[in-house]
Amino acid sequence: MEFKDLKGMFSDVKARMDASIDRVRRDMAHVRTGRATVSLLDGIQVEAYGTRMPINQVATLSVPEPALIIAQPFDPQVMGAIEKAIRASDLGLNPANDGKVVRIPIPALTEERRKELSRHIHKQAEEGRNAVRQVRRDANDRLKKLLKDHTVSEDDERKGLEQVQKMTDEHVKLIDDLQKKKDQELLGH
Repeated sequence: MEFKDLKGMFSDVKARMDASIDRVRRDMAHVRTGRATVSLLDGIQVEAYGTRMPINQVATLSVPEPALIIAQPFDPQVMGAIEKAIRASDLGLNPANDGKVVRIPIPALTEERRKELSRHIHKQAEEGRNAVRQVRRDANDRLKKLLKDHTVSEDDERKGLEQVQKMTDEHVKLIDDLQKKKDQELLGH
């Protein structure tokens, strides 16, 4: 019985740690590296048809060249709203429309901006690592409570703590790797 409970707890711990990794990956995808990518615009909401909608629901996004994103509205009437939403975002982009599509040039990053974005990446990674460690704390507390309630043996508790630590180490390493990869894109080292 208790083995099944522990198994369920471990799958819950893994799911929560995986969610932290996904959040870090999503947050880092929104950080501009000087190369055009449609995921850069994921957080942009466009005011259209009396409501706010994600940009990819009002336009087709494409990257025809490394420093340019094209947004082709499904309805030409929302072109101005797309332009306005991109300008209002904190991405520092300057879109222009030619009547058919919105062109979004991705400016080269200055060295100072690269360092600033790198610090931002490190902060996102640290938040992710902290989230993973919080899941570990919760799991360890649950294991200690199971031992105290005599639901698991000391051996099972020890094995459980080791298993949780192993999962923590794996997830922290994944976050470190994401951070390193994004830093390389930003700083070119």
